[in-house]
Amino acid sequence: MKNLLFTITIMLLSINLLAQGSPHAKIFSNFNYDLDSDAEYAFKAFEVNRAYLGYGYNLGNGFDAKVTFDVGKNSAGSSYTAFLKIASLSWQASDKLNVSFGMIGTQNFKFMENAWGKRYIYKSFQDENNWASSADAGANLTYTLTDNLIIDAQVLNGEGYKNLQEGSHGYMRGGAGLIYKSDALSFRVARDIMPRTSYGDDYESQYINTLAMAYVGSNLTLGGEYNIRENTSYVIDNTSSAFSVYGSFDIGNDVSLFGRYDMSESEDANENQWNIENEGELTILGIEKQMTKGVKIALNIQSFKQATLDDESEDVAVNTLYLNVEYKF
Repeated sequence: MKNLLFTITIMLLSINLLAQGSPHAKIFSNFNYDLDSDAEYAFKAFEVNRAYLGYGYNLGNGFDAKVTFDVGKNSAGSSYTAFLKIASLSWQASDKLNVSFGMIGTQNFKFMENAWGKRYIYKSFQDENNWASSADAGANLTYTLTDNLIIDAQVLNGEGYKNLQEGSHGYMRGGAGLIYKSDALSFRVARDIMPRTSYGDDYESQYINTLAMAYVGSNLTLGGEYNIRENTSYVIDNTSSAFSVYGSFDIGNDVSLFGRYDMSESEDANENQWNIENEGELTILGIEKQMTKGVKIALNIQSFKQATLDDESEDVAVNTLYLNVEYKF
């Protein structure tokens, strides 16, 4: 009887909590096919890349709590591993000031990810190339200076939500940014800092500088970003740079054409391409359909051409056909 009463109590509390809160889920899946191999040998597969499962709750007096788990194919675990991505407390202190604490979403590439708008197809540049993490333990604040100007700042552990720090020798990283918004056009400038962990003539703090823009018209969306990383991995004069441009055009009936182009390169103090094995050109071209509220589907071709040295011939692009699906509720 006691067990029955306990179970009923838990059920009633859960129903009450769900009635006041907001559960959410988002799933990314795809089918991909290698276009460069003979049909007999071409790689092809259905994949469920990622699922976000979470819950948000309004605590009142400007406070909100949110928990999100990231379940996906992660190198840090089995084929599908669940990570605690968000466990945050946010405080809307005034109409202008918001503060978040805990395991929070970072500001490093949120502006660019929103401008690209197709995370389920491909990550934004900094996310895809591990320049920063989409979430980390720390604190951030956002302050609205005027109707057009917003500033933000954050202090983070620095290793991302999949690599929580233990002990006292944390990386730590911080950053700040400014967003200007007009009716259709927005700009963001930002600087991210990772203080060096070793001291010597060859080491210096790492800096990432970002300039990004986004345009949203009635049927045309455009975006672009330029990123430069100084003293990569704390090595003096190891510089990485990249630009990414993307856009979509609405042709009616919830159908749009979209494209994206990325290019990255590196240079050290001796003008050598020190990171060439991780560089190249990415091109994505496709068509997207909003099937219903919460469901998108996109057919696209993703092409990547590996970077080569100046005295080498250009590499051949690798082409893959994708059918991507996002569903959320």
